[in-house]
Amino acid sequence: MASISLRSLVRPSIPVAPRIQPIIAAAFSSTSLLSAAAPPAIKSRKDLPKKTKKTYKKKQNIVPVKKPGPGERKAFRKRIQLSNNSALPVAGLDALEAQTMSRAESAGRMYAVPDEVVDQLRALEAFKATQTWNLFRKPHVLVRKETVELMGRLEASVEKKEAFKCVLTGSRLSGKSLMLLQAMSYALLNEWVVIHIPEGQDLTNGNTEYSPVPDTEPMQFTQPVYCLKLLQNIYKANRAVLEKTLLKKDWSRLSATLKPGSSTLADLALSAKESEFAWPTLSALWTELTQEGQPPVLLALDGLAHINKVSAYRDPAFNPVHAHELLLVRTFVDALSGKTALPNGGAVIAATSENNTHYHPSQELALSQLEAGQAGKPVPKPDPYERKYDDRVYDALKNSTVMRLEGVSKDEARVLMEYWGASGMLRSVLDSRVVAEKWALGGHGIVGEMERASLMTMRM
Repeated sequence: MASISLRSLVRPSIPVAPRIQPIIAAAFSSTSLLSAAAPPAIKSRKDLPKKTKKTYKKKQNIVPVKKPGPGERKAFRKRIQLSNNSALPVAGLDALEAQTMSRAESAGRMYAVPDEVVDQLRALEAFKATQTWNLFRKPHVLVRKETVELMGRLEASVEKKEAFKCVLTGSRLSGKSLMLLQAMSYALLNEWVVIHIPEGQDLTNGNTEYSPVPDTEPMQFTQPVYCLKLLQNIYKANRAVLEKTLLKKDWSRLSATLKPGSSTLADLALSAKESEFAWPTLSALWTELTQEGQPPVLLALDGLAHINKVSAYRDPAFNPVHAHELLLVRTFVDALSGKTALPNGGAVIAATSENNTHYHPSQELALSQLEAGQAGKPVPKPDPYERKYDDRVYDALKNSTVMRLEGVSKDEARVLMEYWGASGMLRSVLDSRVVAEKWALGGHGIVGEMERASLMTMRM
């Protein structure tokens, strides 16, 4: 019994499992463990670790998109929208009539532009893409005191049978292009023939075709494609007047169907079917308009500085061509200087631009001298160290009247802002404090700056 009890107290032996991985003894080394684990020393840029290039490409969701056609982007950028159905119609405003803008009591009031005049102004490209026509239900204009003064000069030119030559200048966004539009509206309402060059830059930047005129010294150039488009715009805008005005000279060399006394100016404008006949036809139309007994003419241009410089064109000897050697520019310059008379009255109006222009020493000097002479102030003298004066520019401007446009008065600003509020574009309460605030933020009544302060948040 004792032996059995002793056996039960002895623990059974547990068998040891055989080792699967053999024990590997490390080789003897005198290098320390830290130094053995450290990376090798970097001696040059070649030893730097290089990034591994990815050999796969991420999947991209390619959506097929139709690319815009030729000229589609430019057409979208230059589009003119003259109505907005989301704006409220403004009731109680009169429409422009023939003598509205020339009356003193019309100053400081808003007037609607008649629909037929809107179509004519669109044909003349009088509206600018930078103007805020697309915010309102239909085009309206503010008659300023400068508007009444300018339209009075136009009315007097018909009575005196003399052309009124004017240069509109002033601060940036002060409304020079809009004043030019109002002058065209007045002329169209009074059955004048209106010729408008929307951008002087288009004539001198080298982007339109030109061709030399043989046997001219110095060599002069025509711009047939531009002249053809200008002829078409003149016909669209002045069709009613041209169709009832008979020719006074024989132009059978241009077309056998043109006969004096029976054919009209509309027939003459439509006779040019190809660009190569555009300039002779336009020159003949201008000759007819400068004959006695024809309707008054308004010749307008925006961007005066561009036609007073050396153009981007070259003559056959690769010499730069001055803008006054382009016959279309020469026609306008001769009318502005008084070399070409308008015996039936009318006006030649050029507007400077502060948004798209360059510094022109001769033009700035001539305009400052004219403006100082009109105000009875000391006339500025030329800078003796300036070497870029051009006598041709002075000869073109010396007989002009300078009209400077700056900010509107607070009363005119209130009328303009009331129209904005009636259209739903201005939500704040119009009191004297708000009017004074917007007038001050707008640079003391600069119309474009007031629009930025009040309407730009509503513009798409």
